[in-house]
Amino acid sequence: MFGLGAILFLAFIAALTIAKTVKIIGQAEVMVIERWGRFNRIARSGLNVLIPYMEKGKTIDVRYFEADPGGVKRVTSGSTSRIDLREQVLSFPKQPVITKDNVTIDIDAVLYYRIADPQKAAYAIQNLPFALETLTRTTLRNIVGDIELDQTLASRDMINKRMRDTIEEASIGWGVDVTRVELQAIEPPRDIQQSMELQMRAERERRAAVTNAEASKRAAILEAEGVQQSQVSRAQGESEAAVLRAKGLATARMAMAEAEAQAISRIASSLPEGQAAMYLLGMKYLEALPQLTQGKGTTIFLPAEAAGVMGALGGIRELLVRSSNDLPAAPAARGAGAPPPPRIAPPTITPAYVPPPIPDLDKK
Repeated sequence: MFGLGAILFLAFIAALTIAKTVKIIGQAEVMVIERWGRFNRIARSGLNVLIPYMEKGKTIDVRYFEADPGGVKRVTSGSTSRIDLREQVLSFPKQPVITKDNVTIDIDAVLYYRIADPQKAAYAIQNLPFALETLTRTTLRNIVGDIELDQTLASRDMINKRMRDTIEEASIGWGVDVTRVELQAIEPPRDIQQSMELQMRAERERRAAVTNAEASKRAAILEAEGVQQSQVSRAQGESEAAVLRAKGLATARMAMAEAEAQAISRIASSLPEGQAAMYLLGMKYLEALPQLTQGKGTTIFLPAEAAGVMGALGGIRELLVRSSNDLPAAPAARGAGAPPPPRIAPPTITPAYVPPPIPDLDKK
């Protein structure tokens, strides 16, 4: 019985010794090896053999993100001797920050970093995640405290850059390389959010009004330009039409004048010398006489301007006499002894009766 217990004890000691002697380190992981409590070397990925009970790995503090079935993320702290060289994410709860204009806002930041020097990360800082979190919070408060709320909401890139520069400068002695710092959320108080929403709504309404005004202005300008162009085109068309009408009227009047001149020359050649003017005046008088009788309340005593009428009729009579004398003789189609054809006498125009003048009763 004692021999079996001793064998089991020795087997346990052997297994423990082998576990402390043989270390298999994964890819992108290292282990800080200490001998008798002092730094000895850094074990890289692969198979590593340690001297049992003399050498061991240095442990460092780490944080793990875990999510429960409800989807709530939780941060679990722990320690490990295997240092991960990959880029890691450090997220911490929201913290209140006071801006320059005394507005308290909640900011949620996240830090991306990787361990560049495992020896410094193991010996230069006692709790690396907590130190990075505290440094990030203090830096964020210092930066946001120097700017106002509107600038804080509009200058995330500037805040991220300043935080990264400040944290990297302080953490370079810890063997840590800070790659990025991001602000996940900035939440002002509820009353500030309502004021911002009202301001945003008013700004959008103002922009909409400005856009509508510019559109109306542009439409009015285009409409005015269209009216102007249409008026110019209409004026040009009317001008060209007036020129064409004037040319046509001038051509027509020239043709009428030529025709009237030919008619007057024929009339003058058919009448005795000096009678053409009297004939034309009489004809114009006779043409205008019916128009004088039109209309209500018009009374005309005939003869009116009898001398002019007689002159016109006399001119017409002379024209008819000359026309009858100029007719050619009829051919001799009748037999011998036939009487000659009767000669048509020209019309005789009897002067109209001219009433005696009415004596003036006012004269004594």
